[in-house]
Amino acid sequence: MYDTVNFRLFQSEVAGVDFLTELPCYLENVGEHCYGGDVVVTGNLDGLSVSVSRYQMKVKDGSLCKWYLGDNYRGLGRGSMQRAVEKLSDTLHVPIDKATVTRLDVAQNFITKYPPEVYFNHLGLLKYATRLQEPNGLYYSQKSGRLCFYDKNREQKSHKEPVPEPYSGRHVLRYEQRYTSRLAAQFKVCEVTGATLYDETFYIALLDRWKESYKAIQKVNDITLNFQNMKKKQQLYKMGVLSLVERAGGQLQMIEQINEAQKRGELSKKQAYDLRQVVNEACSLKDGLTVENEAVKELDRKVDAAVKFYR
Repeated sequence: MYDTVNFRLFQSEVAGVDFLTELPCYLENVGEHCYGGDVVVTGNLDGLSVSVSRYQMKVKDGSLCKWYLGDNYRGLGRGSMQRAVEKLSDTLHVPIDKATVTRLDVAQNFITKYPPEVYFNHLGLLKYATRLQEPNGLYYSQKSGRLCFYDKNREQKSHKEPVPEPYSGRHVLRYEQRYTSRLAAQFKVCEVTGATLYDETFYIALLDRWKESYKAIQKVNDITLNFQNMKKKQQLYKMGVLSLVERAGGQLQMIEQINEAQKRGELSKKQAYDLRQVVNEACSLKDGLTVENEAVKELDRKVDAAVKFYR
């Protein structure tokens, strides 16, 4: 489940090691730079970028999973993450288990029945996030990170890298959660270090967050007008809203029309908010007025299965 992990290790954590003298010996494509009078040495470690100064070392801009396993179609579980940290420590001759984690990506690749873009159309709004659909994927920008859904095989081919078996010739949807700042605060721990990543309690909580973040996304289901389940006047009103949403092209399109009307000054901020609430409430009905889409059900099952057995 782990993929990209960025580390920062301060020299004060490693007594007796001169970072600038020793660490560049283990790197390739080494270059020396000067920033504000301080020397910084940069280099490459089989796809991982490493920068070193007198005071700290950073490992970034690369997939730790790919570095350790050869590709990032398979994620690093708890045990394999521990072995990857140990290998990186042995390679650089510094204790990566003590290093602070500054970025963390949790991801899973799903072989799906349909092309990935089919599933994008059924993933709707997420509270406190900005939804952005692009030709190559769907992204939810949050304050301290991002949720990403994209075609993994298309990404792999764009980098001119081979698609491994058994993913070749299949539809592969990747769901990825990226933590890019304030990791300790987000996880409510004192610090997140290399050793934290293979702590059982932390790992289970991390996968639960990955699953719950997906569950929190409003699913855009097909709309059916089921008169047999209509018992009250309020349900008739909601059914009318559903019918209107369907004619508008779906939940997201209806919300966009409301937003545009607000921008044109036809609706006040309060009026637009109230209308969005009505649309969202109607589309999230669970009393038989909507039917769950097959693609949504498939993706729900695969996300649940990914965290069923913590490893």
